[in-house]
Amino acid sequence: MTQVFAPFGPHFGFGLYIHWPYCTRVCPYCDFNVYAAKDRATDPLVTAIADDIRVHRRKLPEHGALDTVYFGGGTPALLRPEQVAEILKAASETFGIKDGAEITLEANPNDVLKADLLALRRAGVTRLSIGVQSMRDSALAFLGRDHTAEAGGEAVKRALKVFDTISMDLIYARPGQSPANWEAELADALALGAPHLSLYELTFEPATAFGKAAQRGEIVPMPDDAQADLYELTQQMTRDAGMPAYEVSNHAASPAHQSRHNLIYWRGGDWIGAGPGAHGRVSVAGNRYATEAERRPEGYMAGMQMLQEGWADAAKLPPLDIAREILAMGLRAAEGVDLRRVEIVSGKKVSREKIGVFTEQGWVKLQGSELSLTESGRLLADALTSQLAP
Repeated sequence: MTQVFAPFGPHFGFGLYIHWPYCTRVCPYCDFNVYAAKDRATDPLVTAIADDIRVHRRKLPEHGALDTVYFGGGTPALLRPEQVAEILKAASETFGIKDGAEITLEANPNDVLKADLLALRRAGVTRLSIGVQSMRDSALAFLGRDHTAEAGGEAVKRALKVFDTISMDLIYARPGQSPANWEAELADALALGAPHLSLYELTFEPATAFGKAAQRGEIVPMPDDAQADLYELTQQMTRDAGMPAYEVSNHAASPAHQSRHNLIYWRGGDWIGAGPGAHGRVSVAGNRYATEAERRPEGYMAGMQMLQEGWADAAKLPPLDIAREILAMGLRAAEGVDLRRVEIVSGKKVSREKIGVFTEQGWVKLQGSELSLTESGRLLADALTSQLAP
């Protein structure tokens, strides 16, 4: 097969992910690389992250300016505006940041209510992603959150006055949650007017407090069929509200409000991961590398002080792994994936016979070489991907 285009790399988008590992408290469902903030001095970690970005330039001499920057965590809203500006300055001086780039900062409602949002905007932030998580106080207590439903709503309203676009996170499919309960809660969330919603079903990862409680039988996760019912209700309500899903768990009022940074992940673009435990995907000379930074903040800072590479590991991905990742991530997005990319990388054909069966079931659509999931197919995204993977 003739390679007519590069099937992965920065031409599908080039982003920078900053992982800020500190939180005021660690939520019981969270399995990210996070640590209690306590009274830690944060300036040394900011310096280390800036140095990490600069070190990446040595590895990526051909990469151009950044399309997106995403401050995740952890709770990056704990950063002072001048610290955000320092990191963005390092990125701008090292790689360049395109005019009109999307620069997102994750924040909890209480952070939004007390932060100087105008100072954050002046520092370069263009978009907030607010972890509201629930519009019900009882659910917030269960989820270990330290804000109220009222604070969540006020944070969204306050952010909308300063930023042209924001996102709001909610967690549903909680144990015992009824369709009527979720319908009322989601209606309250939609009424706030955030132009982007990330709606996640509660998961019980083994290493988390919730995961361990579930193993002990203290919490009973919602059955799969009941979760599927809530997912279908979610799709109907968001579609009716003009917020259709553009990815399995993400909804936007228009393409202008879609997360451009996350689209880089789903499209197979490149992104740098800087900060303790940050993951990245970078392409160099036709090869693709998975990078992962040292997880412990102390070890990460020590490594950067010695001007070592910020990532603890940079593994060259085998073609089959790249192809499977392109397929799995691409099918998550409503726009789907060009199967030629999967086949060029893997050297194997994706089974048209299986696609035909899935099309008859109403789970997928194939237009030319573009494969996408239908709304009902998104419920089976992982299973369908594993069946189609080369």
